[in-house]
Amino acid sequence: MPTDPSHQSARRCPIATVAGSGNSTAQALQFAESYVTEDLVLRTARALAHEVGVDAVTPGAGAALRLLAAAGNARAVVEIGTGTGVSGVWLLRGMRPDGVLTTIDVEVEHQRIARRLFQEAGFASGRTRIITGRALDVLPRLADGAYDLIFVDAEATGFAACVDAALRLLRPGGVLALNGALAGGRIGDPAARDLETVTVRETIKAIRESEHWVPALLPVGHGLLAAVKG
Repeated sequence: MPTDPSHQSARRCPIATVAGSGNSTAQALQFAESYVTEDLVLRTARALAHEVGVDAVTPGAGAALRLLAAAGNARAVVEIGTGTGVSGVWLLRGMRPDGVLTTIDVEVEHQRIARRLFQEAGFASGRTRIITGRALDVLPRLADGAYDLIFVDAEATGFAACVDAALRLLRPGGVLALNGALAGGRIGDPAARDLETVTVRETIKAIRESEHWVPALLPVGHGLLAAVKG
């Protein structure tokens, strides 16, 4: 039976259709980033992050973090990189009402801002455990298998160590979320051999090839690698 070209066209994959146009792809990504709007608390936290030079997660990445926390009914979450509280507010809004966010950062002043924003967002002080210090010094003190989700928003040089720690800290079925997994858009460029890109590339490859993780690379914000511990 002859093939009807119009029928073929009607059945084309919509994702392939979008991917065929650079402008359409950019517009779609912009739409995805603005799909979930931020309230005054998050906009304030984002503005303060800009003032102090912190690169906060984008609204799209924040919404994805909230989704991961909600899907896992997360009660215990670790955040590496408090910043001014943007990602922390997103995570808390996805967690159980009795959940506790343990958030780690070396910058005391940033954490003071975040503490105030957590309060303005309506979270009781007992919902957060704010620890000042280097993540690699703090993580060994946390309990094995006690956490539902670990979010890493740190320098790429610490990725491998944070992933190793997450494997110990997460319960089976717990989720690792790694921010910056697209390395500023350079991840797919084989000519990009700078230290950050190579480190990110090696980390996400190791996670993909590990028997311990079930990963997916989400193209939101700066790239969010999400992996479930097997």
